[in-house]
Amino acid sequence: METVTTQNQTTATTTSTWTIDASHSSATFTVRHMMVTNVRGEFQKLSGTATFDPARPENGKIEATIDVASINTRDEKRDAHLRSADFFDVEKHPSITFASRTIRRAKNGLEVVGDLTIHGTKREVVLEVEGPTPEHKDPWGSVRVGASATTKIKRSEFGMTWNAALEAGGVLVGDEVKIHLELELIKAK
Repeated sequence: METVTTQNQTTATTTSTWTIDASHSSATFTVRHMMVTNVRGEFQKLSGTATFDPARPENGKIEATIDVASINTRDEKRDAHLRSADFFDVEKHPSITFASRTIRRAKNGLEVVGDLTIHGTKREVVLEVEGPTPEHKDPWGSVRVGASATTKIKRSEFGMTWNAALEAGGVLVGDEVKIHLELELIKAK
């Protein structure tokens, strides 16, 4: 616990480190297919930590890593194509990473500004965060919180430009990708 003194007021802050519980968390995405429908996918392996004080989230720090080879869109051929050099190029770029720079309060939660690195290209993104939830003790004595986060990116800004023109006009794969994170975090003891 750290004590902070400001203008004759002393308050205790509790900064804690939290680890992503991968078995109860998800990193999913949605992208337009053939300009007709959305295809959903997920990355099944993610890890990371968050350090924050719920009373002062703006002083926090978040780092996360996704194993790109764990992509799953429910179609083995599509998943293999997404792992190839046409898209993620898993052999050269096995991970997607995120590192926060700034956390600020927003109308409906928090905004986390940070660096997202995909396909070897780093870009700033803003995650709109709902949460964290109040702390809950699980049956095994651990303390847990949850949060949801969303953002949108353009895959072309990360060097993923493969596409195919459709006979009737348009393209096979949309450029905009919607990202949704559901995170459950365990407090370090």
